Amino acid sequence: MDPEAVRKYSALHAKPDGLVLQYGTAGFRTKAERLDHVMFRMGLLAVLRSKQTKSTIGVMVTASHNPEEDNGVKLVDPLGEMLAPSWEEHATCLANAEERDVWRVLMDISEKAAVNLQQEAFVVIGRDTRPSSERLSQSVIDGVTVLGGQFHDYGLLTTPQLHYMVYCRNSSGRYGEATVDGYYQKLSTAFVELTKQAFCGGNEYRSLKVDCANGVGALKLREMEPYFSQGLSVQLFNDGTKGKLNHLCGADFVKSHQRPPQGMEMKSSERCCSFDGDADRIVYYYSDTDGHFHLIDGDKIATLISSFLKELLVEIGESLNIGVVQTAYANGSSTRYLEEVMKVPVYCTKTGVKHLHHKAQEFDVGVYFEANGHGTVLFSKAAEMKIKQLAKELEDKKRKAAQMLANVIDLFNQAAGDAISDMLVIEAILALKGLTVQEWDALYTDLPNRQLKVKVADRQVISTTDAERQAVTPPGLQEAINDLVKKYKLSRAFVRPSGTEDVVRVYAEADSQESADSLAHEVSLAVFQLAGGVGERPHPGF
Repeated sequence: MDPEAVRKYSALHAKPDGLVLQYGTAGFRTKAERLDHVMFRMGLLAVLRSKQTKSTIGVMVTASHNPEEDNGVKLVDPLGEMLAPSWEEHATCLANAEERDVWRVLMDISEKAAVNLQQEAFVVIGRDTRPSSERLSQSVIDGVTVLGGQFHDYGLLTTPQLHYMVYCRNSSGRYGEATVDGYYQKLSTAFVELTKQAFCGGNEYRSLKVDCANGVGALKLREMEPYFSQGLSVQLFNDGTKGKLNHLCGADFVKSHQRPPQGMEMKSSERCCSFDGDADRIVYYYSDTDGHFHLIDGDKIATLISSFLKELLVEIGESLNIGVVQTAYANGSSTRYLEEVMKVPVYCTKTGVKHLHHKAQEFDVGVYFEANGHGTVLFSKAAEMKIKQLAKELEDKKRKAAQMLANVIDLFNQAAGDAISDMLVIEAILALKGLTVQEWDALYTDLPNRQLKVKVADRQVISTTDAERQAVTPPGLQEAINDLVKKYKLSRAFVRPSGTEDVVRVYAEADSQESADSLAHEVSLAVFQLAGGVGERPHPGF
């Protein structure tokens, strides 16, 4: 490790004056032209993390569902999981260091984290299809190589595929083969095996329209389709041949605007889904015979999958500990259906994938999906071994159920939420249960809800507890919310500070849209009055 070489290369990737960035759940994200120095420095940091863990570390260049002109970067830890919180702090410190301080900060991190600088380092790199991604990936490589790290550049990958590669490399191949072909083979084999059990005839449920957000998911799904085509026919839209990444399309657009993406040809009752730009989110939807749009978001995906898993566990008579993890934004109807109808325990965490993922790891089978469609199922190592053993030992119907569970384990990319993996699981379950998209949607009816935001002078005046469902400060706010909630049927409401701007986010649901809108407005007024609202007072009509 040569300090002069680091200083020389760092000067070629200079930090813009006055730029301050924070490493969050999504890593760093901002306009692409402001990220060159961050990419170089994350290459440096990945080498230190690799040396410290004696493992392969991943670096993904993507801004997910953000506009095409943005970009971002995040590091992937040894088991394919998100970067450890203490290293998020190191990432923020290094990214914001002045040019003259970069080497000193590297040495500080090495000392604090007890990094053996003589240890070898290996980093794998992936990128999405943004015009800026190839150049920014090269900046990462510069950072890796100047510290003497070895690397493998996978080029274009979905974000979940990079998570998969990291996990495979660090499990000595036990999890799978660390190649794109290995990823396709593992998921497709499990999908084809699972759908062999389907009792529905013909291709009635086996055709799906996929909006790929003009992102990397289109390239990878097209490559992968021959592997599973005997079980599912996919028709790709927004495949990147003409439209802009995430522009008027993709999972985030569909979820936010509650309407189909541009460029999607929808016929009545056809099953459709949307990925986001790096293919780690998925939402489903369809249009009914009257032309009304119906969204099937992460809550209903979690409900379908957890119900199916619970039924298989009951079938084999195995009392594995299954839990569904939600945030406060999950629709109340989904929580009630899971707890009261399916008898599946539900737990609530703070907003953010890392909180959901961490909680899901506490169960034998942990299911989590944010409403935006980002999620997965985690099986503990003990549960995985038990199920695969039962698939060999049990007889007849029970063995068949155990084998189906074993296929589901192989089908999920447990390292991360994965739109392709999730899509294949959903399609297999619908085929196995003989469910149409309308029947899936009808499992329960979402309570009408409304989300608003209120500008405040300082968002930090709001503090919360109980997984962000109760406001602790300012004094009197939670009491005001409680009184307002009492006025409406089947209602609840909560407020939480934004993680990035001085606004307070308000969520309300009730038995009718009119009541949900009214409750959200009244809670917004209470926030404005008690939490230092600025600008125009909230008014009805949104």
